[in-house]
This record gives sequence, C-alpha cells and structure tokens, in this order.
Amino acid sequence: MPRIAPTIELDSEIRMQLQSLVRSPSTPQALVSRGQIVLAAADGKSNQEIAQALEIPEVTVSKWRRSFARQGLEGLQDRPRSGRPAKHERQVWQRVQQRVCQQPEFQSRWSVRSLAREVGLPRSTVHHMLVKSQLQPHRVRTFTFSPDPDFQAKLLDVVGLYLNPPDHALVLCVDEKTGIQALDRTQPLLPLRAKKPRSWTNEYVRHGTQSLLAALEIATGKVMAHIKQRRTSVNFLHFMGEVAATYPGKQLHVVLDNLNIHKNEAAQKWLERHPGVHFHYIPTHASWVNLIECFFSILTRQGLSQSVHRSTRQLKDFLVQYIANYNQHCTPFVWTKGPGKLQRIIEATHQYQAAHPPQPRKRKKRRNNKKN
Repeated sequence: MPRIAPTIELDSEIRMQLQSLVRSPSTPQALVSRGQIVLAAADGKSNQEIAQALEIPEVTVSKWRRSFARQGLEGLQDRPRSGRPAKHERQVWQRVQQRVCQQPEFQSRWSVRSLAREVGLPRSTVHHMLVKSQLQPHRVRTFTFSPDPDFQAKLLDVVGLYLNPPDHALVLCVDEKTGIQALDRTQPLLPLRAKKPRSWTNEYVRHGTQSLLAALEIATGKVMAHIKQRRTSVNFLHFMGEVAATYPGKQLHVVLDNLNIHKNEAAQKWLERHPGVHFHYIPTHASWVNLIECFFSILTRQGLSQSVHRSTRQLKDFLVQYIANYNQHCTPFVWTKGPGKLQRIIEATHQYQAAHPPQPRKRKKRRNNKKN
C-alpha cells in the first residue's frame, strides 16, 4: 500500500525563515533543495510534481517532506555521523571559547596565531575550534539603539506596510544618497588577469559630488531616481511630485526617515495638496527599517566601489544607466525579520531607553556683539 504524503502547513514566521534560507547565497545547496521541497509541499504540490520541478528523485522529496513533518526545521539538518573521537576534551574547548571572548591585553582583538600562543595549542587546532564554535573574532558589526520614544509604534507601522500593504495601494521607500564622489585615478588601471586581480593606483582626484534621490517600489523592486547637485527641500518635493505623477490614481504609502526636508512645513503643505500620498516615518537612528538602504548597498557594492569617473556629468550618466539596467532584472524586496526577532529588538531598545533617559538640551548663551 503506497504511503500518503503528510500535509505541510507553515505559519508566516517559518515560511519567512525557509524563504530566507533558500535565497541566501551562503546556504549549502543541500539545504536550499530541502527548503524548496518544503515550500512546494506547503503550496499543495505532490511529491511527483516537486521531484519533476526540482529534477531530483521522488524518494528524496518523500524523505525530507516526512522529516520536516516530524521535526520541523531541525528535520532538514543532516544527522550526526560517526567518526573518530574528539582529540581534545570539553574543558579545552571551553578554555579556548572563553579566552577568545575576552579582550586581549595589548591587541584590539585575537588572531588565530595570538590565541594559539595564549592557550598553548597548534594554530590549526585553534582555527578548527573557532570554526566549529562559530566564533569570529576578526568580524565586527555595528548597531545603534534608537532613542525615539515612539520606536515600537513606528517600527510596527512600517513593518505592517511591508508584510500586509493596504489594498489597491503601493508601498514606496524613499531616501537620498548624498555625497557620491566622482573619483578619477591618476594612473591607468591594470585589467584582471589569471592569478592577478584588477589593480589601480591609490592616488585619486576628486571631481565633485552628486546626490541621488530614489524611490523603491518594494512589490517589484523597481527604482525611480533623480540625480541632483545638492539635497534640498525643493529638489525633494519636485521628485515626490514626479513620483506621484508616475502612479496616477494610486494610494501611495511612502516610508521616509526623519530628515528635516521630509517633515518641514513645505512637506506638510505638499501632502495637503496630494491627499493620495501618505508619509510613514521610521524611528530615529533606525535606517535599517527603510528597505531602500538595501538598494543603496547594492549600488555601492556593484556600481560605485570600483568605478572611475572623470566628471560629475560622467558620474550622473553612469548612475542613470545603472538604474535603468537594474530595473530590467530587479526582484521584489521582502522583509525577513520575523515577529520573534522584532520582539527582541523592541525589548532591547526599551531596556536601553530606560537606562539612558534623554537629557535636557542646554540653551546656548547669546553673545553680546555690541561694541563697547
């Protein structure tokens, strides 16, 4: 009698975790395939359909479908395999793990060699222990707690737009990337060759800067942009006028930061003249909430980090061409932080705000410029 494939039902958090697992370039291919199996099963597809679509044996689909139904996400991991016994005892591992988490006396961080000398073990052994423990002393990440008293309300408002946008409306993320430099190198570049990376001189010449005003449509990933000399309130409102004209008759929900030109009197009057446009402000010091920062990161890494421009006109033409090409291959932007992650961020922010109440601003004394 043939087996009946178990029904797979996913809540929103598990689905987002699986989608993130499948999309991540660092996920092993085996896990990507297993995540695709579960997502397809949750969409109601049979094992035969999944096997045909992914070009894998049907028995493989059945195995991981049943494993996920029994154990959830843990069921997608490989079982531990037998091997030779550990060379070092648990106490040795704990000593290495504890020491690497402590600040060295005469260095800003541990290296594998300095840590190996400290604990008296071979470098290869210490490296293996750090990799297995997922400890990376060479890396550092940045963060900033938001002092915004309305942090939770603003955060949930914006995330709610991302996850459940209003019917018959578009969600746009708008921001400016200022100070984009037109940098030229003083000597010719050396092209990429076998065993030799692309090379350029460390001497450069500045030819001015440009400011990029951009609006990201998260449902499609398309970007609309203006390139200006400066970031001004006039330029911002002119850009928003063109954005509104691009989507006639649509309700637009625009995610913005708290820059003055986004909230000043001119911006409020503009909103009164455009009742179909609604501004949603992210919490202060929380630029990570605005998804257009992801596009700016892509632009910096793919377009600007190794580019050479001999004038601001050349830089402007490059930005226009880059965005036009990007829009031909863009994909939707998806919010990936689930409820559990957001709850931890909110709790940590509240703890920080309770421990660091805002200080009253000191009034500056006016100087008496009258001549005696």
